[in-house]
Amino acid sequence: MPQQKQRVLILFAHPSQERSEINRPMFRLAQQIPGVTAVDLYAEYPNFHINVDKEQQRLLAHDVVIMQFPLYWYSTPAILKEWQDLVLEYGFAYGKHGNHLRGKLFMAALTAGGVEKAYQSEGYNHFSIRQLLHPLEQTAWLTGMRYLAPFALFGSRTAVEEQRLELHLNNWSQLLHALVEDRIELDIACQLENLATLPTEVFKERS
Repeated sequence: MPQQKQRVLILFAHPSQERSEINRPMFRLAQQIPGVTAVDLYAEYPNFHINVDKEQQRLLAHDVVIMQFPLYWYSTPAILKEWQDLVLEYGFAYGKHGNHLRGKLFMAALTAGGVEKAYQSEGYNHFSIRQLLHPLEQTAWLTGMRYLAPFALFGSRTAVEEQRLELHLNNWSQLLHALVEDRIELDIACQLENLATLPTEVFKERS
């Protein structure tokens, strides 16, 4: 049986889950993987009254932090921004004595409605997905966390009818298991544009 070496925390934020074809299956799959704690922020905080102490304890108890969400207007859904504003406090996440997140891994797992070619300098979104996520990358840097490339699915509105969901869920499962087992080549995973492609070189060989 693979050894569990890292504890993975998923902060899931989707304000319209009844319409979700990709994120909800991803969340349910993650709930079944040993070593992964999957938290539905909209279910836990329907009034946005985030328990800061509880969320900070969750962060302390995990080695890998993943924000999972559909891309909304080039950013996270509102509750994830609220979560960041309240939980990542001075003195906890940054600033004097604010080193509690140092050394953890951070990643965004997201879906985007537009097709991949739209997320290029020549595309109608003008920026790559990594460029659009720079605020999260900078947040990781400021808090001392190591930022991995995003796990992104493009063209999410048509993924089911184009039969791309099963492959995406399989790759999501492989990635989560590898994170739990500490089998990710971090230098490679940090440099990729999109971790969802899962090149074989991103995995360490099993010991």
